[in-house]
Amino acid sequence: MTLTKLVKTIVAALEEIKARDVEVLDVTKITALFDRMIIASGDSTRQTKAIANNVAESVKAAGGTVYGMEGEQNGEWILVDLGDVLVHVMQVAVRVHYNLEELWAEGIKINKASARLARSKATAEPPAVKRRAAPAKAKAKAVSPVKNKAAKTKPDSSDEV
Repeated sequence: MTLTKLVKTIVAALEEIKARDVEVLDVTKITALFDRMIIASGDSTRQTKAIANNVAESVKAAGGTVYGMEGEQNGEWILVDLGDVLVHVMQVAVRVHYNLEELWAEGIKINKASARLARSKATAEPPAVKRRAAPAKAKAKAVSPVKNKAAKTKPDSSDEV
């Protein structure tokens, strides 16, 4: 599996489970251990676990290899080792605390591959059918069944003194 195809598969899997703030970093000039680092956020431990599992399953289905997963018991920070790509799935608070983007700031941010996919999907989908508004009907005057009490009540001559 090529690196580009692997990254596209991972980003698609992340977005499928609604991962937030997906960042793809090219770290080839910083380390020889891996070429790309992908960082994504989830709102809860259940979501981070689901995101990481979806990444692993999607990569396996596409013919890639998952070398390991760490942190799935806790679910706050899950690392998925895919050889040339490391995927960090973190809860928002943990991501802010460890700030991996700053630690790997020398890495080059790559525009998400999904941006191109989203554009191609948008052009592939048929345009939404706009419905015409229903013609405006003439409004009938609303007549209150109860008339003004003051108009109904006539002064009684016996009340006058």
